[in-house]
Amino acid sequence: MKCGGWFSEEVATQREKSVPGQRTSIGGYGELHYNNLNDDEDAIGGDDSLSRADFHRFIIYLAHEFNDRMRFFSELEVEHSLVAGDGSSAGEVELEQAWIEMDVGQRHHARAGLDILPIGILNVTHEPNTFYGVERNRVESEIIPSTWWEAGVSAYGELAPGWNYDLVAHSGLTVETDGDAPFRPREGRLKVSQADDQDIAFTGRLWYTGLPGLEVGVSGQYQADMTGTADDVDIDATLFEGHVDWKHASGFGLRAIYARWEIGSDNGIDPGTVNADTLEGWYVEPAYRFRLPARFWGEAGIFARYSQWDERNRLAVPANRYVEFEQAVIGFNWWPHPNLVFKFDAQWEDADAEVDQLLDGFNLGVGYQF
Repeated sequence: MKCGGWFSEEVATQREKSVPGQRTSIGGYGELHYNNLNDDEDAIGGDDSLSRADFHRFIIYLAHEFNDRMRFFSELEVEHSLVAGDGSSAGEVELEQAWIEMDVGQRHHARAGLDILPIGILNVTHEPNTFYGVERNRVESEIIPSTWWEAGVSAYGELAPGWNYDLVAHSGLTVETDGDAPFRPREGRLKVSQADDQDIAFTGRLWYTGLPGLEVGVSGQYQADMTGTADDVDIDATLFEGHVDWKHASGFGLRAIYARWEIGSDNGIDPGTVNADTLEGWYVEPAYRFRLPARFWGEAGIFARYSQWDERNRLAVPANRYVEFEQAVIGFNWWPHPNLVFKFDAQWEDADAEVDQLLDGFNLGVGYQF
């Protein structure tokens, strides 16, 4: 969900109503996946091939407008369909957003609560009908650990026509410095669940939307101590990200992103020992979307994506060292309705060292938003 996007449209509708109960809105999205992927490295780290169906996400939005200047939004998610109390299932129930927003003028707004961080493309807008490919791209899963939310306060708005900003002060990561996922940003998300010993972090974004179909953005984040405050180690980290998302009226489109972590060292703890002092990734994704003949319903789109990113290698030797992975994906989406999508893609992976897992094969998916 683009921050303020879906909800702002709902608010505009609700403002025409005078009955308090009608100021409350609901929505949601979900996606079902099937993965048929062969592990090309099964002789090295064991066979991690997949032939799996998974209702990956089921999300409900609940929003309320108190008056014309104050509103609330929330997003509750069930992942992997089944949640068992004894921890024996893969499912989770997560509160991804729960914030209060106030207008500070026509062009400026303030928020407080649990919110998505304004970094990248997918972390902000991640409903399945808004992107190509069954699974979310690996750059915006590993380097930008989407979906990434924190507790904090923020301001956002429009500086000039087409020029927008976000400023957020929020809870930070608490990454491990050893174990099987040292310095992995994704493992450091505590998801504001009894999130102890976190240091404050800051995120800012500047983005341009002044031309139809175009978004160009840059964002940065600073963490004073991404290992948490419970130890005597203070390791600072900086994240930079830049992206373009372009959809031309002819149907041609292009997405591209570059993201990079710079991670410091302290008190004898050095991420460079596992090649994690710099973690970066990028992808480029051209696409073409077109209307189908009337008898076939809706629109279709074809795409190709090439990605490179740094990720830990789960082999025992060298222990959890970060190496560069690459992935090529081609596929298509079919939208019989703008908010309903069917997907197919094929993928091929490689790495610059012997690794535990490389997955080649195909994925199927269906997703919706309302």
